[in-house]
Amino acid sequence: MVKVKEIVAHFEEFAPQQIAEKNDPIGLQLGSLEHEVKKMMVTLDVRPEIVEEAIEAGVDFIFAHHPAMFVPVKHFDLADPQNQMYAMLIKHDITVYAAHTNLDNANGGMNDWLAEVLNIEDPKPLLPPKAEIWYKLAVFVPKEHATVLRQALAQAGAGHLGEYTACSYSLSGTGRFRPKEGATPYLGKVGQVSKVAEEKVEVVFPAKIKAKVLQAMQAVHPYEEIAFDLYQVEGLGQSTGMGRVGKLNAPMTVSEYAAFCKQVLGLKGLRLVAKDPTKIVKRVAVLGGSGAKFYPFALNAQADVYVTGDVSYHTAHDMYESGLAVIDPGHHFEAICKPHLKQLFTHWNEQNAWQIEVISSKLNTDPFTFI
Repeated sequence: MVKVKEIVAHFEEFAPQQIAEKNDPIGLQLGSLEHEVKKMMVTLDVRPEIVEEAIEAGVDFIFAHHPAMFVPVKHFDLADPQNQMYAMLIKHDITVYAAHTNLDNANGGMNDWLAEVLNIEDPKPLLPPKAEIWYKLAVFVPKEHATVLRQALAQAGAGHLGEYTACSYSLSGTGRFRPKEGATPYLGKVGQVSKVAEEKVEVVFPAKIKAKVLQAMQAVHPYEEIAFDLYQVEGLGQSTGMGRVGKLNAPMTVSEYAAFCKQVLGLKGLRLVAKDPTKIVKRVAVLGGSGAKFYPFALNAQADVYVTGDVSYHTAHDMYESGLAVIDPGHHFEAICKPHLKQLFTHWNEQNAWQIEVISSKLNTDPFTFI
């Protein structure tokens, strides 16, 4: 039976925790990574009604975009509805995990999903991109074990560069060592200096699979004490960044685009900030969630319209005077993540034979109502 940690490991190869924004309380919220999973539910928020839905559906793992614990619990007073929710999760043995800004920053993640539904072509990160962290691993191994090691590292994902896989480099040399009393050497004798024909096998890989690669090395290496070098390298991998900006596939007026956003996002209403609603929109920026403070980046990117949530009154005045049209569909427009997350986990479930059921929350957690 699959455990939470195995499901999370696959997700974090897609959206590693390292790309989340600073101080974002992502990851395990409640429960245990060792918890066995039979049925999981994806959701935007973790609210009391969501927990009730999960209990009724027999769910044992909730995967959410928004963290359940934005504010730390100082007193577990059950008179507090939020604490009551935590108590219900614990009582029904439901583990909760959240992927917030790491999913926002991920390539192919939240902001790419939004760009797709908003008809933004060839989207690029709106905010300055962050370089992906990569490592080089150099392992010293007896010559006769070098091939097995290379194969294991490649199977773990190391040496994947663009359209090439299993990339590595080897250098032959001589390893020397003297086993001490208490050692159980694979080669040589205790107290005697040994010389062994070795290969230095080098591979590169992204930080998101570091643990997987090191585990593969340890699993096949014959030495009791493995000699290896591990260090960061630059210039490899893909960069990630918050938000997206690109060309609108079919130009239209600001008013027409606002109506389009309302339709495709399934909204009953939205807010529009625009000096000239008849202006033609050719370039659009989007940032899921609460991105009002980043509107200068949309201006610098020469966007005609910026789509984001939670725009405040005074910030809207500044946006208006800047000439940038802004569409505020509310923070809840990130609910678009639910079908995409379900699709991802369903694919991994079939690919890895986890034999779990993946469902999506059917509830709308938007606290705002248009009247």
